[in-house]
Amino acid sequence: MSTIYKSLFDHMVSSIILLDDKLCVSYNNPAAEQLIKLSSKRMKGSHLNTLFHELSSNSSLFSQVFETDQGFTDNLATLICLDFRSVTADLSVTPINIDNTHYLLVEIRQVDQQQRISEEMQQITQQQLAKNLVKGLAHEIKNPLGGLRGAAQLLHRQLDEESQEYTQMIMEQADRLNNLVERLLGPNTLHSHKNHNIHEVLEKILKLVSIELPEKIILKRDYDPSIPDLSIDQDQIQQALLNVIQNAIQALKGVGEIKIVTRVSNQITINGQRHSLAIEIKIIDNGPGIPEHLHNTLFYPMVTGRAEGTGLGLSIAQTLIQQHHGRIDFKSRTGQTEFTVLLPVTKES
Repeated sequence: MSTIYKSLFDHMVSSIILLDDKLCVSYNNPAAEQLIKLSSKRMKGSHLNTLFHELSSNSSLFSQVFETDQGFTDNLATLICLDFRSVTADLSVTPINIDNTHYLLVEIRQVDQQQRISEEMQQITQQQLAKNLVKGLAHEIKNPLGGLRGAAQLLHRQLDEESQEYTQMIMEQADRLNNLVERLLGPNTLHSHKNHNIHEVLEKILKLVSIELPEKIILKRDYDPSIPDLSIDQDQIQQALLNVIQNAIQALKGVGEIKIVTRVSNQITINGQRHSLAIEIKIIDNGPGIPEHLHNTLFYPMVTGRAEGTGLGLSIAQTLIQQHHGRIDFKSRTGQTEFTVLLPVTKES
């Protein structure tokens, strides 16, 4: 390939891949290396299908471009990389002639960040509306529930032992409903913040869940030891992460694998605010995945995919993480569900 083309492609921000008529890589620019996480040496000569675990645009579409000499564009295409990262990108394929040789010019423009920020702001608004509605209802229920419990207690003292069975039942159910209301109202304030090693917090959680962990569920760790200590409320972060991990355990129904991954993330936007440094905690399971119809409302109170669930675990976890100026994201498909907890590293950390 001529020096002019190579120099031009090398300096492009978009990922560029040149494919020959067999759909094998003839050239890729540095941006493509960064996106796919493969070196140019490994990519060169590789077939398109071997570059990704999954590609939403069928390879037959690429072959048709050679036949028809008509390119195509696939907006918001999904690329599952070999390390199982999911990338959303605008993909354009154009036939091109370089040095009398026909190629396909594949340009990949990653749009995850813009899409994530837009979805994130929409989700925050929707979640806040839902929480305000549920909290308003909970407050309305709480006062008469206390009166009902108190009246049953007074009546209990005046009845014979046989009749007390019924007032005891009323009090027990009132206590159960009161506990549910307290959970719906959720935590409102942050407690003491101290510097903590996030891996020590995770190990406490894993030790706790291991006590009743089914034998056929395997826990794996992939920690980044370079992560700095965080200024957090340890109890609240522990509760939030415990809720997410317990959800993963329940989703596996006794068989499967859960992987806990920690990483450092640079220059990331969380809840509309830019942070130079944040930590990522990923909880990944190989279960059946979250039903599609729950994706947009998963963090709402009372939303659950289990008949026996209350739908409060993830809602409370999201609230606790948001109080630390962080957020929880998730991606799910059959065979893999990944929750990512993002926590900014502040100056106090």
